Amino acid sequence: MRVLKRLATMAMLALWGVSQALAGDMMIEDFKVQPETRWKFFADTVMGGVSSGQIRFVTEGDRKHAQMTGLVSIENNGGFIQMRMALPSPPPEGTFGVRLVIRGNDQRYFVHLRTRGTILPWQYYQAGFEATNTWTEVRLPFTDFKASGALLRKVPRADSLTSIGIVAFGRNHDADISVREVAFY
Repeated sequence: MRVLKRLATMAMLALWGVSQALAGDMMIEDFKVQPETRWKFFADTVMGGVSSGQIRFVTEGDRKHAQMTGLVSIENNGGFIQMRMALPSPPPEGTFGVRLVIRGNDQRYFVHLRTRGTILPWQYYQAGFEATNTWTEVRLPFTDFKASGALLRKVPRADSLTSIGIVAFGRNHDADISVREVAFY
């Protein structure tokens, strides 16, 4: 009888582990292996703006992360700096949103998603979040993302995603945001 109880308990734990793995996040970046080959820095200078900044990859203890710093200026119709990664493949159907582990300088930042339907450079889907000075998990459901124009779908489709960007945007400010994990959930 004790053997059957033990086997039943082991089976339940195994099933629970499988269900947690299936319900878990789809990690797309933890910055451990050559993130500089995937992440690119962009500023509004490509459109005549004067914002400036950089991205660097940092190790603190045994954890790695990306840190984007810079000065965002709305002069000359500018107003953004961005770190962006092309997705190797879109997340699977049934994905609900983006999960980040971030910290910053108590400012508002944004995630920009691009899809197969965002053909023009100024097209994207945007959702904002606050970045405090402690590491924090942020979950942004796709329903929170707003299209940058009327020609785009109201909500981005997971199976259409092509890139993800972390953006300091829309106002004059000093940007300083660190990202330790990027995942879909």
